[in-house]
Amino acid sequence: MSTIVAISTAPGNAGIGIVRMSGEESFDIIKKVFVPTKNTPIKGYTIKYGKIVDEKNEIIDEVLVSFFVAPKSYTGENMCEINSHGNNIVLKKILELCLKNGANLAEPGEFTKRAFLSGRIDLMQAEAVMDVISSKSELERKAAVKGLEGFLSKKIKEIKVDILDILSDVDASIDYPEYDIEEKTNTQILEQANIICNKLQELEDSFEKGKILRDGINVAIVGKPNAGKSSLLNKILKEERAIVTDIEGTTRDTIEEFVNIKGILFKLIDTAGIRKADNEIEKIGIHKSKKALDDSDLIIAIFDKTKKLSEEDFEILESLKEKNAIILLNKNDLKENNLEREVIEKYNKPVIETSIISDEGLEELYNKMVELFDVKEIKSENSSIITNIRHKELIKKAKESILGAVQAIKDKMPVDITAIYLKEAIQEMNKITGEDVTEDIINDIFSKFCLGK
Repeated sequence: MSTIVAISTAPGNAGIGIVRMSGEESFDIIKKVFVPTKNTPIKGYTIKYGKIVDEKNEIIDEVLVSFFVAPKSYTGENMCEINSHGNNIVLKKILELCLKNGANLAEPGEFTKRAFLSGRIDLMQAEAVMDVISSKSELERKAAVKGLEGFLSKKIKEIKVDILDILSDVDASIDYPEYDIEEKTNTQILEQANIICNKLQELEDSFEKGKILRDGINVAIVGKPNAGKSSLLNKILKEERAIVTDIEGTTRDTIEEFVNIKGILFKLIDTAGIRKADNEIEKIGIHKSKKALDDSDLIIAIFDKTKKLSEEDFEILESLKEKNAIILLNKNDLKENNLEREVIEKYNKPVIETSIISDEGLEELYNKMVELFDVKEIKSENSSIITNIRHKELIKKAKESILGAVQAIKDKMPVDITAIYLKEAIQEMNKITGEDVTEDIINDIFSKFCLGK
């Protein structure tokens, strides 16, 4: 394969920038552009100090160059990383010099792709690299690191070994029919297959929690005008994101922002106040509010304690029945209390008294938001969480193949049919780790990576 090079650090001025190069000719190319202070032989896991110079021997920058000798490198090839000052002009100049001297510009994700092709990591671990880079919360990062360490790969491989054990029994009954072991084998297969199906189902079910880690929880903040929706959004974000006034109907459209609360990513949606409106623009905003309410994973419904429940309030309460919801009774700082709490409590949703203006009840709200989505399992060091839709679909297909094998046995079909289903399940498992995957899928996965990784 050719020698590739790319800038691995993000654009913009910084203390340090890195140009990464990998391939058989990496060390030959670096010798043409790098003048070390001590000209000693190249050894793996060493760093040399010196200068990058151009073809006219003009100094471009003072740098540190890290050397990694194959196969003990990220890609499994000879690699070097040029650590220069983090200036775009400097980095681009170093990149140009490497290209002029024989390197090719790397494609997105090509370094990690080479790590996969060299067998240093499997496909699940390669995908976890991008998950680490793009993680938006602490729990998502932890799940991605577990994937990078091969925790999920190990789980998948263990299940595959279980399937291979069953297949060996099936193959034995095919190859030696004269020993009449089929009835005993079928009993064992059914027991083992049920255990495997449970393991696969557990992984498939974990995707719902994995989706929370990756995409966040959609939270619609709803209520009548001036109940405190925009004030709550601003308090959680710790910035004046939404306009807050005493004039009703200030919010005409949904306002969406992401926030990290106790390690979980939440997508907050501040909605227009729900009421009967004559203004056409406000009507559109109210329609969007109701749609956000329908599409949300969690609803925070805010009610003004100083006012009695109205028709619009009851409409909001009715919409909470089949949803995850938290009810806030706001304006606790005001002495006046006209709200019928006993009526609200009949809807069997958590009720918190708040004064958003003075932060009262906000910590209780945060705890309840996290509690409703059972993140204890996600925080567990031993839990296996699937965050990738590709993995989920392949696990589902493998489970369906195992169930097909079970049904074939129950229907007393030829044992060859059972073997076919089991081989299909193994094939799907191999696609997850990359042992049996097409080049198009590999290219598609790594095309989503950033340049230089």
